[in-house]
Amino acid sequence: MKKLNWKTSLFLLPLVIMLATFSFYPIISSFVYSFFDYQTNDQSIANLYTTNHFNAKLFYEDCDYLLFYIPDDAALVDEADRAQFENIMDSIRTNMAPYKDKDTVIRLNKADIARLKTFVRTTQNDLNTIYQNNTERQFYNKENNQLLLNEMKQCFITPNNVGFKNYQALVHDPRFWTSIKNTLVFTIISVFFEFLIGMGLALVMARAIKGIGSIRTAALIPWAIPTAVSALIWSYLYDGSSGIIAHIFAQIGLIASPQSMLLTAQGAMSAAILADIWKTAPYMALLLLAGLEVIDRGLYESASLDGCNKVQTFFKITFPLLKPSILVALLLRTLDAFRVYDLLAILTGGGPGGATETVSIYSYKVLVGQSNYGYGSAIIIGMFICVALIATIFVKILGTDISN
Repeated sequence: MKKLNWKTSLFLLPLVIMLATFSFYPIISSFVYSFFDYQTNDQSIANLYTTNHFNAKLFYEDCDYLLFYIPDDAALVDEADRAQFENIMDSIRTNMAPYKDKDTVIRLNKADIARLKTFVRTTQNDLNTIYQNNTERQFYNKENNQLLLNEMKQCFITPNNVGFKNYQALVHDPRFWTSIKNTLVFTIISVFFEFLIGMGLALVMARAIKGIGSIRTAALIPWAIPTAVSALIWSYLYDGSSGIIAHIFAQIGLIASPQSMLLTAQGAMSAAILADIWKTAPYMALLLLAGLEVIDRGLYESASLDGCNKVQTFFKITFPLLKPSILVALLLRTLDAFRVYDLLAILTGGGPGGATETVSIYSYKVLVGQSNYGYGSAIIIGMFICVALIATIFVKILGTDISN
């Protein structure tokens, strides 16, 4: 085998760039995020902080609002308290001035942080003292000023790296393990039936019979339909009031009523599995068909001359020679089924009551729905580990050499 030199290695550069951009970078980013309490809906932890930081922009805005609100309340008190209000406003102007043109978040040393925390606490106490001395007056902005000062406390950003706490929480998260169970049930059942149906379709499509081109085209139509579209189609077919599939299943006694199809745990999971089998069994057939096409036809002729029937020919010739293609087909479909999102998100949304909530749906709800990117990333890494284990089981334990 000819060794690669630096010139020929340049041809691999586009592939390396694509892998780094679309595969390695997301995995590494998720791994890094999983060690932080990173939530974009909380300004104090809306980034990755390993040292003390300060939200200068928010602090300046809050101080500016205080200077706008306080004069209205100062006009309602006597001269002594009005002077106290003026002192508070002078202190606010002094402390906010250094941060007028600062970036949104800056680093501060411990001394500056301590000084600003003291300023916020003192300002709040002084305002409360004035308000308590004038309880008979109806101040315009008493509540607004308190809200602003409480918000100022969130300007002090402490390091949000939490180490392995997200993973510890993940191990003890019952919802995560329930989603793992739901994912395994969906994956094992759907891939099993897809393999059986796909094998049957592949054997039919591999035969040289009249009209085989039309048969192949018709068989691949479900796989060609986008998953989101097929999920919508099946949601109409499963609808409890007008869905024909739901009514047929109710008539033959598979379900108690048409409404049970998507509104019960077993019905919803069965509905999702059936929709997935319908869509992806042709894909399984296509992968197996590619393996059947490379088998030497002379072997079948020899087996026929030796008196082998169809069943014997399948298990003695077809199945052993098809093992590499079976491994590839099962591996690709299992990994794809384990990562299922769009079908269940549209068809059931993970319901009812989380009965069809897979790991992908759970991670999406945490990442996007709750904006919790730290814990959500830990879930993603957990799913990544499961996918790696599945790939290892197929490649190592099954012992099939896909290079043959």
